Amino acid sequence: MATATQPSAGLTTWKIDPAHTHVEFAVKHMMISTVKGRFSEVTGEITLDERTFANSKVNIDVNVASIDTRESQRDTHLRSGDFFDVEKFPAITFRGTAIEGPFDQFKLTGDLTIHGVTRPITLDVTHEGRGKDPWGGERIGFSGTGKIKRSDFGLTWNAVLETGGFLVGDEVKISLDIEAVKQ
Repeated sequence: MATATQPSAGLTTWKIDPAHTHVEFAVKHMMISTVKGRFSEVTGEITLDERTFANSKVNIDVNVASIDTRESQRDTHLRSGDFFDVEKFPAITFRGTAIEGPFDQFKLTGDLTIHGVTRPITLDVTHEGRGKDPWGGERIGFSGTGKIKRSDFGLTWNAVLETGGFLVGDEVKISLDIEAVKQ
């Protein structure tokens, strides 16, 4: 059974479980609707300092080619040189640099690299629980949200609409649901 209690003392390493982890995004389309998508291939590691939580580390790697917006033509366009250019930039990475706040809800700041450009981002993160799985392992869960401007990462392709405005919004909302297994 998962609990939301403060972790016990010690340094622990947790491997992100790709089958139970979701990295999703949402961006405005034609200024009137929202397109959502996800990356299905996510790996990474959390080093949890259970004595001094603020010293914990988070590293996440996303395979950009695994993008899925439920529309194959759009996904192909997003993989192209107009957007992510997966041939040159196959991964999105996040490297945590600072944690502020209590274990239950905290701000996680890190270096986000997209399209070869690295910028800081701060995510609002919630500890969702921790417990034993049916196979004798221990799991931990976190959810997080944040926003970026895609233009800050060199993702500037767009089209001007006849009615004014742009085809693709600049602000991208990011949502993470992470489940990790204690090593």
